[in-house]
Amino acid sequence: MTTIAVVGPGAIGGTVAAWLSHSPHVSSVTLCARTRLDRLVVEAPNGRLIEASPRVVIDPSGITAPVDWVLVSTKAYDVAAASAWLAPLVGPETHVAVLQNGVEHIERFAPFVARERIVPVVVDIPAERSAPGRIQHRRDGTIVVPAGEAGEAFAALFAESVIVASTTDDFTTVAWTKLALNCAGAVNALTGLPGGVVTKAGVADLMRGMVRECVLVGRAVGAELGDHIPEWVVERAETSPPDSVNSLLGDRLAGRPMEWDARNGVIARLGARHGIPTPLNRMAATLLSTME
Repeated sequence: MTTIAVVGPGAIGGTVAAWLSHSPHVSSVTLCARTRLDRLVVEAPNGRLIEASPRVVIDPSGITAPVDWVLVSTKAYDVAAASAWLAPLVGPETHVAVLQNGVEHIERFAPFVARERIVPVVVDIPAERSAPGRIQHRRDGTIVVPAGEAGEAFAALFAESVIVASTTDDFTTVAWTKLALNCAGAVNALTGLPGGVVTKAGVADLMRGMVRECVLVGRAVGAELGDHIPEWVVERAETSPPDSVNSLLGDRLAGRPMEWDARNGVIARLGARHGIPTPLNRMAATLLSTME
């Protein structure tokens, strides 16, 4: 049986923790949070309600033993705070799964954990938190990790959930494909409007332009990204619920810091390194950074 700690019980962390709490492969789930939660309540797809009451710890000093898996699901900019939990949670056999946006999962946590212990995770779980511990899980969702022993073990944890977990031999391409989706989401945060903004005049073309920049930079670092990606991103936006709120917009509306660097800034930074112009993503990162 596997012991798990989830650092950051927001929309993604809370959803994952709730499902894993019901897994027959998991003996215990600990939530590492800033404030106490009475329980997790997830409105799952098809009207299903998932409830869980994992142990909640609000200070690293409350951790008494390492676990098998640490799942870090904080925002990408919150690595310093997340790292404070690692010392008491990480033992000789512990792996750290990083469930964050962007393409720099390992780079963010390499200063705190040996690289071979880090499992980068691409998460596509449409979920929104309405209150602490209360989450709406809109669609089943997927999780992808690099192939290998650790990746296979991580994916197996979700066998009894609606979350489809799999491994890949080309994680770079998977991560950059997700970044293509995320970079276009900056439009929502910049306009302050939910998913339906894609139907406004010129918005779809703007999204296509941002994604094209992402595709070119991704190819430069080794991702296999097809020319269809910009249209695919727009089609996905057009078929999403018009009232859906991505995490970048959610953070702006709540007055929280935003992941502009992990979603758009990284494209501009790596684009500059490879001599690829990225004016749209650079503009998005610059404007979002001024809003914080």
